[in-house]
Parts: sequence; structure tokens; C-alpha cells
Amino acid sequence: MKIIPASYKILDEFAYPAEMLKKIERHGRTCYKSEDNITKDSAEKFIRELIKNGHESVLEHVSVSVKIICDQGISHELVRHRIASYSQESTRYCNYSKNKFENELTFIRPLFWPYTSIEYKTWLTTMQTIENEYLDLINIGTSPQQARLLLPNSLKTEIDVTMNLRSGRNFFKQRTTNKAHPQMREIAIPLLKDMQKLLPPVFEDIIPFEEPQHYANNR
Repeated sequence: MKIIPASYKILDEFAYPAEMLKKIERHGRTCYKSEDNITKDSAEKFIRELIKNGHESVLEHVSVSVKIICDQGISHELVRHRIASYSQESTRYCNYSKNKFENELTFIRPLFWPYTSIEYKTWLTTMQTIENEYLDLINIGTSPQQARLLLPNSLKTEIDVTMNLRSGRNFFKQRTTNKAHPQMREIAIPLLKDMQKLLPPVFEDIIPFEEPQHYANNR
């Protein structure tokens, strides 16, 4: 059994984020026929005005892809977001008793329980039992798509997500608030901060809810 933290990786090449902003500007200025106002440095100001005026449909012309490693429960929340494309690790076809999975299950650690707490110890014991029973079923000939009925929300999954920037803003507005699940915020808040550095005029106005200190006990 392996326990890992949630994580993510931005998959797109961001060597030229300025080009992404210029693309948004080009499409946006078509609406106002103001292409003659495009200059070397005009994109950021123009995009800020678009967002200020609620003209966010132009942001749909640019998308970003991110690989997210989270638990199954969080992935179920994630795939509710539209418009987006998802490619997810399949428990129906992945046989975790095989060598490429190191013959074990991998779980995402719950960040809100300290390692010494009774809650964490109960969770850990339960995950170990699930792994044992899953592997036993596989060993007696049960198929992965049948044995997966034992698999819990804590099971690690990898999911590639592609969202246009308008959908990305919606995702961050919903999933970085104090109403979002803490394990969703664990991913969404640092990802938002990275996107704010890469594309500031698109995301800089979104203020995340910073997690309470006790959520950091297990880091």
C-alpha cells in the first residue's frame, strides 16, 4: 500500500504565455472592430477590461491542460465542471496487482487528519484491509472491473483535464472558496496561484480562501 499527497502538473507549454494573451485580444477585438488598437503591450489591459465588463466568452478561445492526481471522490466533483474534456485512469481496465502498479493500491492521504489521530489510524487500517481484499479477489481470478467494487473514494486516480480559460475561471471561483471540499482546495488553490503567475490578467481578480492552519498538519 502506498500513501501519497494530491498533486498536479500543468501540461501545456507555457514558454510563450504572452502569445495566449495576444490570441484572446485578437478574437476580442473582432467584436469591437478595434484591431487597429493592437500594440505590443495592449493585450493585458484589454483582457482586464473584457473581464471587468463581463465579456468572458472571448476567453473560450484559449484552453489549458492539467494532469491532476487526486482521490476518486474529488475526481467525481471535478468532472462536473463544464465545458471541459477529461481523460481518467480507469479502475475497470487497470489491474493493480500487476508490476506496473508495483502490485499495490495507491491512496491519497487525507490532509485534514494528523498522522497521530484516531481518525487517520482508522482510515489507514481500512485502506490496508481494502487492498488485501482487492488483491485476494484478483488472485482468485476476479476481473478488475468486478474487483473494483471494493475500491474507496481514497483511491488515487490520475485525470487529464482540458478547460478553456472561461471554464477555468468558473472552476477556481467555485473550488477555492470556503465551501469547497478541503481536498479540492488542496489542488485548486496552488493551481490558481500558478495560473495567476502565468496569465495574470485572466485570473488575478480571483481571491482564494486560504485553508485553516490545521489542514497543513500532515505536510
